[in-house]
Amino acid sequence: MIEIKNLKKSFGSKEVLRGVDLNIKNGITLVIIGRSGCGKSVLLKHIIGLLKPDEGEVLIEGKNISTMSEKEIYEVRKNFGFLFQGAALFDSMDVEENIGLALKENTNMPKEKIKEVVAEKLELVGLPNIEHMKPSDLSGGMKKRVSLARSLSTNPEYILYDEPTTGLDPVMSDQIDDLIKDLGDKLKVTSIVVTHDIFSVYDVADEVAMMHEGKIYFHGTPKELTETDDQLIRDFLNRTDKRI
Repeated sequence: MIEIKNLKKSFGSKEVLRGVDLNIKNGITLVIIGRSGCGKSVLLKHIIGLLKPDEGEVLIEGKNISTMSEKEIYEVRKNFGFLFQGAALFDSMDVEENIGLALKENTNMPKEKIKEVVAEKLELVGLPNIEHMKPSDLSGGMKKRVSLARSLSTNPEYILYDEPTTGLDPVMSDQIDDLIKDLGDKLKVTSIVVTHDIFSVYDVADEVAMMHEGKIYFHGTPKELTETDDQLIRDFLNRTDKRI
């Protein structure tokens, strides 16, 4: 389980996280929603230790990542896959090199075995036999899938998605959502999806956390979210045709 307790973070005079409390059970897909600037991506970066809180704790399986050394955080991150908003592929490397990079740098895995893992992960995300293509040859949706294959290369226990459908057309967004759900079902990983796209809630979420003004305003099932009479949540849901 990931436990977040009274997490606070400011940048200068701007308070972004104002006391976040959230428990994320193992094996579920949690979608975190909220308006732009409410702290969704900042929260995600605290979960993986890219940011340190001003106050509060982030516990990964009972261990406080907030107080760990860089070496200890590095070890914890080996259990995480991270899909960045812009895919973050290395343009100078082909697909095989991008996906195999973490294995090459962090393990003693033989080169031929790395090739096998790359092929397996590409098959998993529906892109077989593109190992020698460069990122510049890929569409936006393909880049997201290759980035996801890279995230899966180390067989992580947790996968973090930062705005996975941003910049994609509705059809491709649906395909990425389907892939997130399929991977969660197949691999039994814990998935945390940060998004402003309310449709992702209906497509992939087991649970939903809505952030508002730097705190968790709602945490429950998609059904509970859609059936609430809370006016702030209703106003948010009624804007599903807009990018918030």
